[in-house]
Amino acid sequence: MKLKIPDNILSLKPYKPGKPLEELEREYGIKAPIKLASNENPLGPSPKAVEAMQAVLGNLHRYPDGSGYHLVNKLAGKLGVAPEQIVLGNGSDDVIGMLARVYLEAGDEAIMTSPSFLMYEIFVRTVDAVPVMVPLKDLSVDLDAMVAAVSEKTKMIFITNPNNPTGSHITTADFKVFMEKIPLPVVVVLDEAYVEFACDPECLNGLNEIAGDRPLAVLRTFSKAYGLAGIRIGYGVMPAEMAAMLNRVRQPFNTNILAQAGATAALDDEEFLKETRQLIHSELEFMQNELKEMDVDYFSTQANFFLIDVKQNAGDVFEKMLRQGVIVRSMVSYGYPEYIRITVGTRVENVRFLEALETVLK
Repeated sequence: MKLKIPDNILSLKPYKPGKPLEELEREYGIKAPIKLASNENPLGPSPKAVEAMQAVLGNLHRYPDGSGYHLVNKLAGKLGVAPEQIVLGNGSDDVIGMLARVYLEAGDEAIMTSPSFLMYEIFVRTVDAVPVMVPLKDLSVDLDAMVAAVSEKTKMIFITNPNNPTGSHITTADFKVFMEKIPLPVVVVLDEAYVEFACDPECLNGLNEIAGDRPLAVLRTFSKAYGLAGIRIGYGVMPAEMAAMLNRVRQPFNTNILAQAGATAALDDEEFLKETRQLIHSELEFMQNELKEMDVDYFSTQANFFLIDVKQNAGDVFEKMLRQGVIVRSMVSYGYPEYIRITVGTRVENVRFLEALETVLK
């Protein structure tokens, strides 16, 4: 069958997720592998979220609440915003897609870092808009270069903070200066998927910057700190008039019953969130101290992952680590041919990773 495919769709590079554990077991015959590649919560899901999801299993024959009333109102109270400012998504990726469909047209430009989360580029190209890539500077978002890239065609800017894949962060002071230089019609999308892990008090919290008629959308997710990646639930916070436009294109049942119940309960599980943060921070310190003893270079981070300079082909290291039963993320496709990215795991997982890395590097 020969069908005509638009050029903007043909230009898309499919998003490649981290290798699943099941695939490693199947392909390499390795039992009990560990995965430190996708920035997942090593503690698993919030226990309160699991209990809440189990409680609604008998309602799976019903459509979910299209407005996500209980979750939206719980979020509004916790975040100190109005319910009308919140848009729920099937993961925060879903909200990115809505923003692109509402605010971008063919030929418009959207500025983003290179490298960055590939879904920004995919959604921009899907609506036939043009991604404008701004290289990172010393592994950090170059806000000055982003300002310099703004043209008459610029309609959107994507910023990830803390940055993925590097773990660097933007300060509140620098962001305020940046926003003063951006023309008002330009929509700024601030992706804060990892902000719960940040420990630097100067790290930007985008929710504090949503005010007046400034078109700023802040994206967050339950996939990371709350351990709910498998049920796909995220949200955006923005001025109410922007949220109303996104709800015009949002699928009516884009967040399912299990996701709404689990996320609502997870917001009450403060103890789990505290335990997650403590684990990440303590294990990050442990891993980096051990790497220092091994004379292996790494980079500081405000997220639950960090980069390691293996000083050789990262793709080769990735393959050798697989044969040790450890899944990491090669940064070759991100433009860092000698870096790997590691998610912080439990002590048992981290020790196994360190032992495997030492073996591979030798």
